[in-house]
Amino acid sequence: MIEVRIPEEPGGFFQKAKTTEQGKATTTTVALPAVGPLRINVEEAVLQSLEHNKEFMVERLTPAITRTREQDARAAFDPTLSASGSVAKSKVEMENSNGVKTRSVTKNSNADVNLSEFFPTGTTLGLDFNTNRSANGISGDQNSSRAGISVTQSLLQGFGLGPNLANLRQARIDTVSSEYELRGYAQSLVAQVEETYWDCVLAERQMEIYKKSLDVAQSQLNEVEERVHLGKLAESELYAAKSEVALRKEALINANSALQKTRLNLLRLLNPSGDDPLNRDMTLIEEPRIPSVQMAGIQEHLDIAKKWRPDLNQARLQIQKGDLELVKTRNGLLPVMDVFIKLGKTGYANSFQGSVDNIEDGESSDWTAGFQFSYPLGNRAARAQHKRAQLSLLQSKEALDNLEQLAQVDVRTAYIEVNRTREQVDATAVTRQFQEESLRVETEKFRVGKSTSILVAQAQRDLLSSQIDEIQAVINYRKAIIELYRLDGSLLERRGISAPGNEPVVLASTRQ
Repeated sequence: MIEVRIPEEPGGFFQKAKTTEQGKATTTTVALPAVGPLRINVEEAVLQSLEHNKEFMVERLTPAITRTREQDARAAFDPTLSASGSVAKSKVEMENSNGVKTRSVTKNSNADVNLSEFFPTGTTLGLDFNTNRSANGISGDQNSSRAGISVTQSLLQGFGLGPNLANLRQARIDTVSSEYELRGYAQSLVAQVEETYWDCVLAERQMEIYKKSLDVAQSQLNEVEERVHLGKLAESELYAAKSEVALRKEALINANSALQKTRLNLLRLLNPSGDDPLNRDMTLIEEPRIPSVQMAGIQEHLDIAKKWRPDLNQARLQIQKGDLELVKTRNGLLPVMDVFIKLGKTGYANSFQGSVDNIEDGESSDWTAGFQFSYPLGNRAARAQHKRAQLSLLQSKEALDNLEQLAQVDVRTAYIEVNRTREQVDATAVTRQFQEESLRVETEKFRVGKSTSILVAQAQRDLLSSQIDEIQAVINYRKAIIELYRLDGSLLERRGISAPGNEPVVLASTRQ
């Protein structure tokens, strides 16, 4: 198994593993030339698409974006520093019974600094410092400074690691789920690239077959024209031969159009470098041979699907997330019951520095202890949230059971299709051999005057159809194997491509 680490920044997620002569695992990427024609095999096509496909470049950013939500959840336990300050001035003018006016001016300044932190145990620890300065013309400057510590502990709602870490754990699950989602998208892309590659190979082979068939039809027409000219055949025999040439030209035009469209689609998936990536010449060097693979039994593929299919693992993660939601909503059913204690010492002096020094040396101190309790009568909102969480969790479990059954249907259907297409390869090869012999016999009969141009043309069409069916059967077999590996979730592993989300999710209770 290839070890996969997801970097903080996207890039380099998907690589092809190779083994050196010394047995060490290395990773390689493919770099196609920026100019000139492309010569590419199916493996290079896959790696090129994983590195440069535009749509996939968008998708591979998702885990990095989702990971930022973990930081949002972790922020609840970050220390908080707060500070405030104020300055005030008041002027009072008074007149006594003798008519003498007096004026009093008072200046006050205040500053507070507080550092607090909430811990996953449900504990809030606070450190605070306060200083106050008051000055007037009667008593002069008076300074007081206080330093204190406070501790608040939740006893019911908000107590313990479970409810307080639930949001962070859910955020981590979302990150892992996004990696499985990306893995599923990567498997779909790899399958699409490989299937499009083979579709393009098929289109090229069809072009070759149609060109050869056109040459054969044209040769047949020339032979008919010569024999009509010599008076050995009736002129009516020309129409069938000419019709066959026209049909071959029409088929060649359609085949060329299909080839160009398939090439364009493949170039879009590969997105090669250069100023005009969709207008690059491309040569596909893979031959459409029957792959030398030993197919495993159906049960092995079913076991692999249960382990590696990204959608099943995402569904299991959704159950884990729902289990955490139950922890949160169960916590909401409890009353708020917090105990707190505050300790502090105060220093007094005619100066700020003196008041700070007297905090330690002075005798002034204070403490406060108490509790806070609150509970909404009926608590209907919390009860509704808890019931909703229970039903959602049950729904997620039922959805997983349904998804596992659908996955079995997918894999079994794909396995049947692999076997069918493999049998079709042999059957079409035999059919093509018979059609070749049939055309040869019909041609010989025509040359000795025992057949007609129409029958020869029909034999040519039958051979053409059997040749296309034969190459189509080989391509269909390869595509059926690709689809089976995609549906059982093993396509990337079988291609030796490292990717996130390569570990199966094991369901376990997350309740504390």
